[in-house]
Amino acid sequence: MIALAGLIVGFVVGLTGMGGGALMTPILVIIFRVHPLAAIGSDLVASLFMKPVGGLVHWRRGTVEKGIARWLLVGSVPFAFAGVFVIRLFGSGQVLQSRVQVLLGGALLLASIGIVTKSYLDARRRRAAGLHPEQRAIISRPAATILIGAVVGLIVGMTSVGSGSLMIVLLMLVYPMLTSRQLVGTDLVQAIPLVGAAALGHVLVGDFKLAVTVSILVGSIPGVYIGSRLS
Repeated sequence: MIALAGLIVGFVVGLTGMGGGALMTPILVIIFRVHPLAAIGSDLVASLFMKPVGGLVHWRRGTVEKGIARWLLVGSVPFAFAGVFVIRLFGSGQVLQSRVQVLLGGALLLASIGIVTKSYLDARRRRAAGLHPEQRAIISRPAATILIGAVVGLIVGMTSVGSGSLMIVLLMLVYPMLTSRQLVGTDLVQAIPLVGAAALGHVLVGDFKLAVTVSILVGSIPGVYIGSRLS
């Protein structure tokens, strides 16, 4: 059953770049009764193997803005790794699990707002494209991009949520000239080192269930490949 959930989530991630942690982690906690920290760690480790599948498809298509991805990683990688240890300041044992569940709920609320915001921005971009169909040049904004990476990286390290759902919305605000394919491709590629840093931190502190991760991967890898091909 976890594999089936992984297939659905993988397809959504490949198609939109969004929904990995925002879907898989709560499914593990609510439906499969996995402890919050174990769900976060297992999902991040699975994402480390899932994201490259979709990222490779977009890389071959040329829909990855490498300069933007590099600036994102300057902020996201260290903060994602740090987030794993910051969360330990919230307590230990069952107290920590309960507080992580609250944090996860807050992150999911932010992700939901992000998804709604993306729909609004997509509609506005389509209207603008109809009025001004020419392709605008992409102007790099390093400071804002690093800040986006740091904020999202910290949230991902603490909750596994946001590498797609929050990152894409913030990129849309800072880089409105990016196409939907460029947004998804850039997000999927930058998410590989981001979730890698967060996953490493969770593995080091023991927040990882091998059986759960393998079950996710059985479904998510074919799902993300199919979704990426259709995006």
